Amino acid sequence: MISNLFGFLSNDIGIDLGTANTLVFVKDRGIVLREPSVVARYKTSKKVCAVGSEAKRMLGRTPGTIEALRPMKDGVIADFEISEAMLRYFIEKVDKRKLVPPRVVIAVPSGITAVEKRAVKDSAIRAGAREVLLLGEPMAASIGAGLPIHDEYANMIVDIGGGTTEVAIISISGVSFQRSIRVGGDELDEAIVAYMKRAYGLLIGERTAEEIKFSIGSASPLDSGELSMDVRGRDSTAGLPKTIHITSQEIREEALKEVVQQIVDLVKNALDRCQPEHSADLIDRGIVLAGGGALIRGLDQVISDATGLTVIQAEDPLSCVANGTGEFLNLLDSLSREQIDRLVTQ
Repeated sequence: MISNLFGFLSNDIGIDLGTANTLVFVKDRGIVLREPSVVARYKTSKKVCAVGSEAKRMLGRTPGTIEALRPMKDGVIADFEISEAMLRYFIEKVDKRKLVPPRVVIAVPSGITAVEKRAVKDSAIRAGAREVLLLGEPMAASIGAGLPIHDEYANMIVDIGGGTTEVAIISISGVSFQRSIRVGGDELDEAIVAYMKRAYGLLIGERTAEEIKFSIGSASPLDSGELSMDVRGRDSTAGLPKTIHITSQEIREEALKEVVQQIVDLVKNALDRCQPEHSADLIDRGIVLAGGGALIRGLDQVISDATGLTVIQAEDPLSCVANGTGEFLNLLDSLSREQIDRLVTQ
């Protein structure tokens, strides 16, 4: 009776608190918010002046009195105070006119420490949550991708986020093997920035690097022909504006190749260490890619070539983790305490 009353008076919320973007799922409503994990504040007073999309537009363009910050690094909280302000903004934005603080499920990287888990929980409680449960990102992504996690047969998920890449083998509602490296979309952006400076003496910002990545970035040769684009930045020697023309081939082979190889090596290492019975299952079921990094052209083919397994991109890779937290919220009232403890990270 009390839990039903709480449900009526408050929203249950699932949060994919990502390094690059934050997605918020509200029970019975779906994903209602999708904004960059960026906060802008005044340098002197430290007062927050913008959060999310508005703050991201300020990256690299702020006046001297304002700084635009990313409070998340490698999938975990790097700035406690700014993260709390960001969470409060997002929670209040989706939980209006409710009398009881919401119960919140937050997806976190599997490799975070106990201290980092406590920081996430404390930030959410201070931001207005009534109760906080932490769900590992691989499990959340698997649920959101629609994988049959309750089956005895193994399923493999590779979740490539902004700050981390996670690989997990899941069966019977539990994680039998998982590994995480702090490499993801941000490292791809940084590799592009470094290449443009090294090859052309052109200084670009992270927004431009991200545009290059999604416009012409690829992990394998493109069947439809290579792409190209003009890039504008500042000449590192002359200090003047400069435009150069680049191709998808050079970005793939000179900028992204090393980071992509780290992701491939992580997947191969997981396959090398999984149980023999699970290896047999994966021959039939293959590997599922989730997260924003799954959108890199040809990444599925590169991983397939390296492992010999079928690699499938999830239907909506960007939303898998957030949808997974939402599905978990829907299951909470029907799960026993023991079942919840198997799914959440303590």
